[in-house]
Amino acid sequence: MNDLQLFITLSPSMPHFLRFVRDHRIAGIRINSAMMYASEIEGEMKTVQSVGDGAVPLYFDVKARQLRIIGKHPSSDHLEIKINHPIEVDLPTPVIFKAGEDSALLVDVIEGTHLVFRGGPYYNVKEGESIHIRHPSLKMFDGTFPDYELDKIARVKPFFKRWCMSYVEGQDDVDTFREIIGPEPELGLKIENKRGLKFAADWKPCPNTFLVVAQGDLYVECDKPHEMLGAVRMIAEKDKAAWVGSRMLLSCVEQEVPSAADFAQLAWLYDIGYRKMLLCDDLCIDGDRLSRALDVFEAFRSYYATKT
Repeated sequence: MNDLQLFITLSPSMPHFLRFVRDHRIAGIRINSAMMYASEIEGEMKTVQSVGDGAVPLYFDVKARQLRIIGKHPSSDHLEIKINHPIEVDLPTPVIFKAGEDSALLVDVIEGTHLVFRGGPYYNVKEGESIHIRHPSLKMFDGTFPDYELDKIARVKPFFKRWCMSYVEGQDDVDTFREIIGPEPELGLKIENKRGLKFAADWKPCPNTFLVVAQGDLYVECDKPHEMLGAVRMIAEKDKAAWVGSRMLLSCVEQEVPSAADFAQLAWLYDIGYRKMLLCDDLCIDGDRLSRALDVFEAFRSYYATKT
């Protein structure tokens, strides 16, 4: 039996959640807090409770310093949004949307959280989506968690012993969250931007805590896309228990047969030391896509990971 483990991303409200929660090809399920509103948590947690013993371990992923859209202002000729953290940044500056697929020029910031753009991105943006501001002058002025995220944490805390934390930028973020959940629960620290990489570069392993390299956001947050490769390798060297997540097996979204590039990526990640891999939201949101990706991963695991 090889040591390669697969983690996936689901929400309890998804129709295929119960289909996979007892699939022991899976080492764990990440529940993305961005997928649910506080008003939905009671129903979601009833589903979590219903799975009982023998289920795949569940990890609740809380959002820390990630900038997200929490409202849109009506306008006919340009984009205006409200975000979850108050910021300050030199203007004008480009802002990236849709995981790097779209962008718009930010020209004004009103009271820290009201962002005004010249024109707008090509694609329609929605509440809950993340945005990326890469300018080095960016400053954030509130704490690690917005109030609504603290509310979510309080509501789900009785149900979880395993957690992930997005956009970790420093030890203060970790300490803040540990004060809430305590020292015993497992905690994955997601490294998703350049400030997080500086933190990871000085990482010293500690009990019940591990790094997670989030390739999706990190790919966008690095100054140049190829710089993500060095970041992924560095984190594998710093933490032998680290997870690597996102932007894997994406050909399985549309294709029955995976691309050669997808297999080559899995092989490279395995060869540099990763033994825990996490599939992204887009791949897991559909049960048939996820089933296809699981079959592909099993083929890779049985053929490559047992013979190197």
